[in-house]
Amino acid sequence: MLYHDVLIVGGGLAGLRAAVGLCDKYNVGLFSKVHPIRSHSIAAQGGINAALANNPEAKDDTWEKHTFDTVKGSDYLADQDAAEIMCKEASIIVYEMEHWGCPFSRFPDNSIAQRPFGGAGYPRTCYSTDITGHVLLNTLFERSVYKGVNIYSEYIVLALVVGDGKCHGVIVLDQLNGRIIPVLAKATLFATGGYGRVYYYSTNALTNTGSGIGIPYRAGIPIKDMEFVQFHPTSLIGTNILMTEGCRGEGGYLVNNKGERFMERYVPKAMELAPRDIVSRSIQTEIEEGRGFESELGNYIQLDLRHLGEKKIMEKLPGIRSICLDFIGIDPILEPIPIMPAQHYSMGGIDTDEKAETIVKGFYAAGECACVSVHGANRLGGNSLLDTIVFGKLGAIAIEEYLQTNEIKLDEKLVMGRKTEVEETIKKLTHSGHEKPFKILEELRGTMSQYVGIFRTKEELQLAFNKILELKEKYKHVKVSSPKPHMNYELIGAIELEYMLDICHIIVLGALLREESRGAHWRRDFPERKDADWLKHTVATLGKDGEPSISYKDVVITRYTPMERKY
Repeated sequence: MLYHDVLIVGGGLAGLRAAVGLCDKYNVGLFSKVHPIRSHSIAAQGGINAALANNPEAKDDTWEKHTFDTVKGSDYLADQDAAEIMCKEASIIVYEMEHWGCPFSRFPDNSIAQRPFGGAGYPRTCYSTDITGHVLLNTLFERSVYKGVNIYSEYIVLALVVGDGKCHGVIVLDQLNGRIIPVLAKATLFATGGYGRVYYYSTNALTNTGSGIGIPYRAGIPIKDMEFVQFHPTSLIGTNILMTEGCRGEGGYLVNNKGERFMERYVPKAMELAPRDIVSRSIQTEIEEGRGFESELGNYIQLDLRHLGEKKIMEKLPGIRSICLDFIGIDPILEPIPIMPAQHYSMGGIDTDEKAETIVKGFYAAGECACVSVHGANRLGGNSLLDTIVFGKLGAIAIEEYLQTNEIKLDEKLVMGRKTEVEETIKKLTHSGHEKPFKILEELRGTMSQYVGIFRTKEELQLAFNKILELKEKYKHVKVSSPKPHMNYELIGAIELEYMLDICHIIVLGALLREESRGAHWRRDFPERKDADWLKHTVATLGKDGEPSISYKDVVITRYTPMERKY
């Protein structure tokens, strides 16, 4: 058995920022599925938003204007008090990261460079060429090493231990040594990222299974707004590697097979810099109406950077050029990039407040696995990196306050009992059944991509719903080949698959019930936004029958009255 004052699950930006904020006073243990430098935060390319007003075209930018853009971009489903907090903190966070050594790109006057991003009224996205997530993650990891955070790499969390309305710790699998270990902690924060890999076409890393959302759900903690799934407009055909929004922020064009910059047909003012939900729907419409290009890898449209010139591409987008050369054998200096929309981000997640708190005392969540909600129905590019670091920081402050003001007694017997339950589950997976987990997973991903995508209808969602129930029945008969837990990826995949099925069940159920179109949730049979009926969050909890129970709660509105989104 292990003990830490504070237990953090997830080694990306949110987890590392929380750890750095607590380790001076408390014994902090950070458990990560992969080495922290391999966390999915490293894949973020384009930048982090803050109203620094460094760009000559943004001299009158303010946090209030950043907040309005965030709320408007969310299709008014973001909780406005939380969005205000995030946008107020943005400049503080960016300068903090700069002072800790983050090498941001610079303007000639040596101020932090800022570029335009979709849905923003000002160019406020701070960046480091096209590897912003990479440099932020390395900066925070170096800080955590300097501060002496206890880091456990390649540990998989299998269960959360909750009793008497309080979190007592987790059960983890030490992959390298094949041990199942109970970990006691006075406070636990999940920062485990999103669930992108429930889709077949996704920009997400293979580690992003969403188990960090499914585990708290199974422990009785509500999850929120799961029907809102963001599709990034520009992923590389074939591999679905992200082609950063920075490509369009620097002036890239989207072009169909007629040579048209077709965004003029949809949003003539914003063009390629409309919010991601609008651009994704526009691209998908072009493809469905026959104006895309055809290939063995699928239909696509082109992202054209050639007019930017070699100098600008090499200075601002060198990583994009390297990816294109390495993975598809084209040079964007000379040829357009073939792209398609792909699942990219999870607006929904663990239901938290602006302090990263949940309904369970001592349990917190931050980053993409959490839903505060600051992104509502659609996240603006550049706000995800901001979300992770801001709420990692605020989560650390809330945890410190909790530890200082409460006498916390942990129940070792409860934790050991949960360990025994996990061991019995693993034993069942390795001793009975006939279904292979990878086959169920392939069917699940195919179902989500085919029926729960950019455009949705009742008929398609019902097909997905029925299929997921069928797959959940199949899962009851899953068997893995080896009972040994040492580096057993089939076993880990089988355990995580149950959580993925839960997540998909909730996404589809929420999408079926929400009979309107808002942000990334677009119903062809209900194409209008309906504020009178649906200006509310969808909350899912585990029902007594093991199925999700859906309720709703109002969106927090402070100063921005919902209105039509015009770009």
